[in-house]
Amino acid sequence: MDKQLLKGNEAIAEAAIRAGCKLFFGYPITPSTEIIEYLSKHMPETGGTVLQGEDEIASINMCYGAACTGVRVMTASSSPGFSLKQEGMSYLAAAELPAVVVNINRNGPGLGGLGPNQGDYFQCTKGGGHGDYKVIVLAPSRGQEMYDYTMEAFELADQYRTPVIILADGMLGQTMEPIVCKERLTSQLPVKDWVTDGCEGRKKRKIAMYNLTNEAGEAAAASLQEKFCRMRETEQRWENYHADDAEYLLVAYGTAGRVAKSAVQLARRQGIKLGLIRPITLWPFPDKAFARLDGVKGIMTVELNAGQMIEDVKLAVNCSVPVKLHNRLGGMLLSENAILRRFGELFQLEVEV
Repeated sequence: MDKQLLKGNEAIAEAAIRAGCKLFFGYPITPSTEIIEYLSKHMPETGGTVLQGEDEIASINMCYGAACTGVRVMTASSSPGFSLKQEGMSYLAAAELPAVVVNINRNGPGLGGLGPNQGDYFQCTKGGGHGDYKVIVLAPSRGQEMYDYTMEAFELADQYRTPVIILADGMLGQTMEPIVCKERLTSQLPVKDWVTDGCEGRKKRKIAMYNLTNEAGEAAAASLQEKFCRMRETEQRWENYHADDAEYLLVAYGTAGRVAKSAVQLARRQGIKLGLIRPITLWPFPDKAFARLDGVKGIMTVELNAGQMIEDVKLAVNCSVPVKLHNRLGGMLLSENAILRRFGELFQLEVEV
């Protein structure tokens, strides 16, 4: 264990190396480029390989092939490039192959810009590719979490045989912070009896044979849905910040969650019982965080998009509490004063900013 001053993107890359990732396939795109740059320099030192694909489509399909062999593999991109990976993501989910996919979100739609934005929430949490599938989505809010959640992403990917997304943004990716670089608890990867390891290995390998009949398709899809239900039940994660006695709640993740925490501190100094629920898993969305809302008079989501996570919050509270939105677009960042001011306006409370 050691401490280093790293950009968020570099923290992801360093964590991938220490998690045992041996292959990275990607294509550079700002603001995620430091990931492939850092890995190109340091991954070969640990016996790994970095390959720049001809494009994002090639890169995600290289991940598919590598994942079949059981090796830990990762790719990274930003919003337009991430969109190009969606067919491959659907295939990875269907074949139950573990991989870590990083999306350092830029604003949009279209080409967009490099400011902090959360416009890819729907794409990541609702299944950006075709078919009925889900993948775990982790949302860090600071540099240390960029490192820690990357380490965890590889474990979850192997545990559930699924792609795992790390969703961040340009601000988190570019901000330098001191990072405690922890090692994996064990150097041994889990046993994978499903890998493609040649003709001899095929004799002992557990394999599933599928065809394109409707009956076989339904059985395969039902099996996946059962796994998604297990993931939804066991992997919901969130942070409660002054939420236990709160009369009002903010809900925010990532960069917005980081700023919202400061807004809660400002409110508490004024005697306003404001709290924060910060989702860590965007899928599965932490519905359990909203199981007890006794005494809560209102909720405001804080988002760097046109309002996407608010839909999941409304579903979680099941219309039991009013849910409002405060947001910015186009890469513009929210301030704690603006959050508190809008909160006061929406719920007709006197606040000092």
